[in-house]
Amino acid sequence: MSCVVVVGTQWGDEGKGKLVDLLAQHADVVVRFQGGNNAGHTLVVGHDKFILHLIPSGILHAEKQCLIGNGVVVDLEVLQKEILTLRDRGIAVGPGNLGLSEKAHLILPYHKHLDLAREAQKGQASIGTTGRGIGPCYEDKVARVGLRVSDLLYPEVFAEKVENNLKEKNFIFEKFLKVSPIDPREIIKTYSPLADFIRPYVTDVSIKIDQALAANKKVLFEGAQGTHLDIDHGTYPYVTSSNPVAGSVCPGAGIGPNKIQSILGIVKAYTTRVGGGPFPSELTDETGSALREKGGEYGATTGRPRRCGWLDAVVLRDSARLNGLTRLAITKLDVLTGQKKIKICTGYSWHDQTLSSVPAQMKIIQECRPVYEEWEGWTEPISEIRKRENLPPATQNYLNRIEELVKVPIGIISVGPDREETLFQDNPFS
Repeated sequence: MSCVVVVGTQWGDEGKGKLVDLLAQHADVVVRFQGGNNAGHTLVVGHDKFILHLIPSGILHAEKQCLIGNGVVVDLEVLQKEILTLRDRGIAVGPGNLGLSEKAHLILPYHKHLDLAREAQKGQASIGTTGRGIGPCYEDKVARVGLRVSDLLYPEVFAEKVENNLKEKNFIFEKFLKVSPIDPREIIKTYSPLADFIRPYVTDVSIKIDQALAANKKVLFEGAQGTHLDIDHGTYPYVTSSNPVAGSVCPGAGIGPNKIQSILGIVKAYTTRVGGGPFPSELTDETGSALREKGGEYGATTGRPRRCGWLDAVVLRDSARLNGLTRLAITKLDVLTGQKKIKICTGYSWHDQTLSSVPAQMKIIQECRPVYEEWEGWTEPISEIRKRENLPPATQNYLNRIEELVKVPIGIISVGPDREETLFQDNPFS
């Protein structure tokens, strides 16, 4: 029995998809435990690029079992399209290798309608939501009026709950947000064939995981977004509506904490952020633009350009503590090749203080200025190197300093987008 959790340590987009795809080769079961389709995992296999939003990255390995846990909020139209698109591209996807938790909550059209209407009303004060209904769906879940996958399998239950929810939501749409109401009959009509499509995939994910562990199988857990978008521990309110931290695996997939052996934190070799929110080490100059273009820093889901900056060790130290990281995986190290000087943010200067952790108060974060260390860069190409000791001395110095600052050893180093462009110091499943 072995359980490995993969989490993002920054504001998402760290390259979790590639790492999960690589680790899935050593796992038997791959489980998604939180988030929705507001994040995308980009995988490069040979000359093919795959972008997944809901299905676990392990689906590219036909012999693996993939599960979508109850902590995920699911837009069934997106899930259906993703399944059919993968099939069209020759990837085997069916009830035999993909399961959906009967307890997962459904994103419905009124959630997306509410998301977009609120953002439009906020104007300049918007938080940069993707408008995919994730937040409103989690709101309904907490308010105990959400619809779950199991409700969809009983047409009369589904219809009654949709009609009841829209009584309140249509009032808000018309009277407060000044947008058009939604006809419940249209939702019921649309979701009837979706129910038939998804029925064979529906299962109790918690029991599936328990059975796998009892059979001494290896289970890999993946989330979406990053630690500093966590609803509790992130840069609130510029956060997602769920908990991307490792502890969320337990409620989000239905396992006990004593089952987890290893927690791998994915770290981009620099820092990026999409949408609004504080970003102390952000670069708004030519260096930031160069990182964006060389790193292809555009959202896999939205296409939005990502804000880019130097590596922030303050953010990483908080992530190590919040997740209980056992190893780091560094991604996109090759993007830094060619930079004459590379900086690392080691603290925040605020008035006459130097802060070593991210403050909770937004006003303080916005007033913080990064405290930098400067390191020599390297010009040598590194994408074909397969051992850490063969990397340029300046590259090794940079990696060593990250380990010193975060106090977590580096286990994996990605030096390019392809599967083989990866240096394994150790395998978390070994």
